[in-house]
Amino acid sequence: MVTRRTVLGAASAGVVGGALLGDAARADATITVDPAAAYGSWQGWGTSLAWWANVFGDRDDFADLFFTTKSVTYNGAARPGLGLTIARYNLGASSWNDVAGERMVASPNIPRFKQIEGFWQDWRNPDPASTAWNWNADAKQRTALVKATQRGAISELFANSPMWWMCLNHNPSGAADGGLNLQSWNHTQHAAHLAAVARRARDSWGVTFRTVDPFNEPSSNWWRADGTQEGCYIGASTQGSVLAQLRAELNRQGLTGVTISASDETNYDVARSTFASFDATTRGLIGQVNAHGYGGSGGRRDLLFNDVRAAGKVLWNSETGDGDGTGLTLAANLCLDWRWLHPTAWVYWQVMDPTAGWGTIRYDAGSLTAGAVETKFYVLAQFTRHIRPGMRIIDTGAGNAAAAYDPSARRLAVVAVNTGAAQTLTFDLSRFAQAPDGTVTRWSTVPSGTDRYTGRTDLQMTGKSVRVPFPAASVQTVQIDGVTI
Repeated sequence: MVTRRTVLGAASAGVVGGALLGDAARADATITVDPAAAYGSWQGWGTSLAWWANVFGDRDDFADLFFTTKSVTYNGAARPGLGLTIARYNLGASSWNDVAGERMVASPNIPRFKQIEGFWQDWRNPDPASTAWNWNADAKQRTALVKATQRGAISELFANSPMWWMCLNHNPSGAADGGLNLQSWNHTQHAAHLAAVARRARDSWGVTFRTVDPFNEPSSNWWRADGTQEGCYIGASTQGSVLAQLRAELNRQGLTGVTISASDETNYDVARSTFASFDATTRGLIGQVNAHGYGGSGGRRDLLFNDVRAAGKVLWNSETGDGDGTGLTLAANLCLDWRWLHPTAWVYWQVMDPTAGWGTIRYDAGSLTAGAVETKFYVLAQFTRHIRPGMRIIDTGAGNAAAAYDPSARRLAVVAVNTGAAQTLTFDLSRFAQAPDGTVTRWSTVPSGTDRYTGRTDLQMTGKSVRVPFPAASVQTVQIDGVTI
């Protein structure tokens, strides 16, 4: 069965891998970096844990590879750690116990590694200290969360579906027709499950969730009983009810400082529509708007940003992914986000995935053994290793470049993607007070060539500008030190 994410990934890869990469020629261009056009402080890069962590969450090499910037040996070669600083923990919806003669109904198409075990496994007792709750569940993903936290990551708690027994058909993959599957009498229970896990994480795991999002693409109707993953349709009015219950339950657990995020809709336009449908009271419960990037290069990023900014909320691209293993689709869409969406964090769905092209490292779905590194890994490193938390998000005026500035280090980082024929990009820093002449360091990844995050010091800043040759279909990072605003 073709999944929703596979379809969207193929579509977006076709745009970059087909029409754009087929350009016969590409004119040289100048990109003017403007420090006056700033969009806040960068919070970081991340990944959802979920499936890959359910398989590999106990491995230190992957924890180091994804959540540090150290050089890490994997498959016999040194790899640059991605330095991710956000881990999204997926509260599962599955368990295999019997409750008063009732059991979970599982989709025939969901693989075991995508069934994430939840903690509240018996509805007859809401006390988290009782045997109705299994705090030994989901061991590997919990371990991955702790390892990420120990390496400095912040975290978010989210749910793909309420626990199976909260669902009308007891199937956490969705209703038969893709409609509402959360029982009306379990809004509080879903919220209580999330809040109790957040409390347990703080008290017993050494993890303080910064935000909690009770939904995942809730307005989408592809969450069906025969699906390949956990999911649940939850319309906007029901979302409002759950959000109110979540705030009450978090407060009851003494977690008044934990922010609610919502609604993790599948693309920018749906995220904007859902947020617009909330009344003032519901909006007041949300401190952060989460949107997914599965619309690829489409959608009105700018309108979502305007709405969220006007409401005074934080905006994250909390999940995105595509099936283009070169990483060029990732880079192109990420730069569009930088230009128009202006999120303060950006999260890739699964850094490891069994489907070719989807993760940064592939693994076998049958044997659950880790395999090849995708070129996408090195493209992502171009961004994550140089645009770091606390840097100022600034504008480039271009849809193919992202820039950030570190005022304490007086360092500017610019990452750009060329999806067409070879060209030269000139980075104009004339709007900075100081950009001294001297050597400029750059890193490049060329999927069709040999460069894999290859560093060079062969360019010079002259008169507040630097010319950078871009091979066809490539991504480069330019780091310039001594820059002042």
